[in-house]
Order: sequence, then structure tokens, then C-alpha cells
Amino acid sequence: MFTGIVQSIAKIIDVTDKNGIRTFVIDFKEGFCTDLEIGASVAVDGVCLTVTELVSDIRVKFDVMLQSLLITTLSEYEKGTFVNVERAAKDGAEIGGHPLSGHVDFKVPIINVNQVEDNYCIRIALSKEWKRYVFPKGYIALNGASLTISEVNKKEEWFEVWLIPETRRMTVFEAKIAGDHINVEIERSTQVIVDTVRDTLQESLGPLLPLFEKLLLEQGVDIDSLGRDVT
Repeated sequence: MFTGIVQSIAKIIDVTDKNGIRTFVIDFKEGFCTDLEIGASVAVDGVCLTVTELVSDIRVKFDVMLQSLLITTLSEYEKGTFVNVERAAKDGAEIGGHPLSGHVDFKVPIINVNQVEDNYCIRIALSKEWKRYVFPKGYIALNGASLTISEVNKKEEWFEVWLIPETRRMTVFEAKIAGDHINVEIERSTQVIVDTVRDTLQESLGPLLPLFEKLLLEQGVDIDSLGRDVT
């Protein structure tokens, strides 16, 4: 498990591909790898990776399987790419963001980045498959960073987050531009509640569910928001 609080930025110094496996060699800042062991988990831009070799005190090797490459930005990274990193949380660790699994759900492009004085607003595309789980003021993980959603437009399929200077300093978001892809992990408790409510309504209403959903939309109510206040 991870906390969603990015601990550092690291640099990919080598990338190799062989038999469907991509191997990254990553340089971390001094002290990040203290007591790190082979088999340990590290979130790299939000993707939970397993340490396969400790090359030095700051240099670590990871193997990435095909499935992870297909749904994350790791397939796009080259030598010299900087990434957000976080060590796995220890028992009793303070959850400064929200609990993350490190299992990225999808990747989507940035639509635009707007700076307002010292704040950055990033607008990100929202895929149809996952938009039912995204709500204003809800949590979401972007490249492993726990962030609060500020605004959502499900009709136009986008959402926005704001970044304070500290978040920009500690993460790779400062360098992101329109068109760059971002890894997204949905907040799990929201996903469970939305699916449970929808399944319950489906069981109760059956073929009448689409009509019920249409009536709610006419009243300005998103069916997937029902029950969300209990998160």
C-alpha cells in the first residue's frame, strides 16, 4: 500500500526491452533506498514495481510486465525521464493523502495546463469507462500523487486538479504539458460504493433503470453520485 504522498523525484537512466519485459534502471536521491530490499515495492509514477536488483546505494533495477506497459505511461518512458516515486507504506504510517494500491486503472492525456499566480490547474481527459467514479471534491491519484478533484464535466469528459507550489516542487507535474499522458488510479472506496449502488438499483429496477437514470439527469442528479456522501 502507498499513501499518495510523493517522496521524491527519480531519474530513469536505462531502459531495455526483452521478451515482452521492460527493464528500468532508476537513480534515486540519497537516502531513498535505505533498507530497501530485493522484492520490495516502489511506486513509480503511481505504478507499483518490484525491486529486482540493487545496483548501488542509489541505483535500482525493476522489471515491468506487458500488462502494466499496456495500461500505463511506462511504455512511453525513455532514458532521462523523471518520475514520481514513493516507498511502500509501513504499518502504522500516517496516510497523508489516501490509500493507494499502486494498480493504475488507465492513462489519459492532459488537455491543458493553466497557471494562476503560484497555482497550476491541470485539466485532464476523462474516459467514458471510468467517469462514473470521478466527483468534485473526491480523491484521485495522478502519477502516484493523491490529489483532490476540483471540477468535473462528465458531458465534455474532463476533470481538473489544482497544484500548490509544494506539490509542484516535489513532483514531476511542473514539466507536464498538454498532450502528455498521466497515470490514474481511482479511489477504491468510491468505486465500491458507486458499483454497489448501481448493482442494487439494477436488481431492483431491472429494465427500468435507464428510465430512472434519465429522470434523475433531468433533475440534475447523477445516478452514480447516490450514496457517495458515505465515503
